[in-house]
Amino acid sequence: MDNKSFDLVVVGTGTGMLAALAAAEAGLSVLLVEKSEYVGGSTALSGGGFWVPSNPMLTEAGAEDPMSEATKYLAAVTRGEAPEARWKSFLSHGAEAVKALARLTPLKFGHMTDYADYFPELPGGSTAGRAMEPKPFNARKLGADRGKLRPPALEAPFPMPVSGTSYKWLNLVARTPRGIFVAARLLGMGVGGLAIKREYIAGGGALAAGLYAGVRARNIPVWLESPLKELIVEDDRVVGVVVQRDGKDISVRAKHGVILAAGGFDRNEAMRHAHQSEKLDTDWALGNPANTGDAITIAQGIGADLAFLEEAWWFPAVPIPGPMPGTLLAERSLPGQIIVNQAGERFMNEAVNYMSAGKDLLAQDLPVWMIFDQRYRNRYVFGGSIFPRQSFPKEWYDAGVVKKADSLEKLAADLGMPALPQSVQRFNDLCASGHDDDFGRGDSAYDRYYGDPGIKPNPCLGPIDKGPYYAVQVVPGDLGTCGGVKADEFGRALRPDGTTIEGLYAIGNAAGNAFGRVYPGPGATIAQGLVFGYIAANHAAGRLPD
Repeated sequence: MDNKSFDLVVVGTGTGMLAALAAAEAGLSVLLVEKSEYVGGSTALSGGGFWVPSNPMLTEAGAEDPMSEATKYLAAVTRGEAPEARWKSFLSHGAEAVKALARLTPLKFGHMTDYADYFPELPGGSTAGRAMEPKPFNARKLGADRGKLRPPALEAPFPMPVSGTSYKWLNLVARTPRGIFVAARLLGMGVGGLAIKREYIAGGGALAAGLYAGVRARNIPVWLESPLKELIVEDDRVVGVVVQRDGKDISVRAKHGVILAAGGFDRNEAMRHAHQSEKLDTDWALGNPANTGDAITIAQGIGADLAFLEEAWWFPAVPIPGPMPGTLLAERSLPGQIIVNQAGERFMNEAVNYMSAGKDLLAQDLPVWMIFDQRYRNRYVFGGSIFPRQSFPKEWYDAGVVKKADSLEKLAADLGMPALPQSVQRFNDLCASGHDDDFGRGDSAYDRYYGDPGIKPNPCLGPIDKGPYYAVQVVPGDLGTCGGVKADEFGRALRPDGTTIEGLYAIGNAAGNAFGRVYPGPGATIAQGLVFGYIAANHAAGRLPD
């Protein structure tokens, strides 16, 4: 067996890249190992935003965010289910992690203005928004390594660097002049950039590319297609890893420890059925296809405790044929649609944050159905890829994912939902009053963020009464699982008795969610990967005392 030696090994090249950068800045020699043929992990497939309260970028953007308010908010939202020391560590080190992200990468960032916390009405909640996102980044700066960046799951029909902020307005391209302006600007940047040999990308792709550019600038070695096979333990301390590379097992010593940043178990059907629900299909997952939980089970094998395996960053999805499901984000806040169970009855506030929405879906027999009319279809983008007035693909109909009928009664008969016409009539009556008395859709600032500003008084409510009518299947997809190795405030892996496994750290989706069973705000999953990566690296380097 070949042998190598570094100060620190980081397993996984999503947010783990910031851990590697922070370690290198602290003077450690670092190796990044990656199971797949691409860098970026689920980070590259994400929206790219990160939710780090009280960070200096917010102050620079004019969005003051006192730490006292963020502390009140996380205390309220976690409800005692997550260790206080862990989320307080996230808060106390967040600003420094964000500074490191700006210092160690070529990325620039913008404030996601008015993108409210997911529970903004709780004490300390923010309606102004605490999330930041990378500005479009020229992927050509990666040079010959451009092809190593994980590509998006679906190729866009046009070269447009769509950020989280611009996504909101692109959904309204048929409704507002601003939507048209944003679309034109992004198309100009995409097409115009290619004309001058620049390839602008946005969202998670930009974040991953910027991190990778930082890794390349510091000459940190990255071993692709090198899955973790074993953690090396001596005297109860993790001192290295065994990875498979070029068909051989290679032992790598890690003097200061190993950071597991290899994602969750999104694509491991057995684990998902055992710990979450037998209703779930791994084809509904939106994260990295390589996430099968290997690092989690290997850590468990050396005595690590696990936490929150029953949870995921749930995200309502459409189970369309293809490599990834369709996504439902803004679609659920816009007027003119409802989601019903198999009896044809509403059961949720459709516009609620996606993690809460996924839990609502899991409580139902699946699939459930989104119901809307032609007016809705004419006005809004659907599933992130179907433009207003554009027909649904024939494959969607052939797969039974979409149904269409000239009348609600016919649609109800096709679905076996005799209660559907009454449910739609009830919803239409609520729309006329301007308030959803049944589920409160539009009451929260979060609901209204993705609503239609042209609809008054409630941007989330509008009738369903212009045929033909449509039904689309909805299932509980996810952005990744968020249960894994139980970790402390430094990211150190813990045993069931609460003692630390020296030399082993877990961050991101390889660790149990620092926020317990909730998603506090947009980009919280990326944020805890970045922040705990920074914390773990500096702790391993001896910069953070126990």
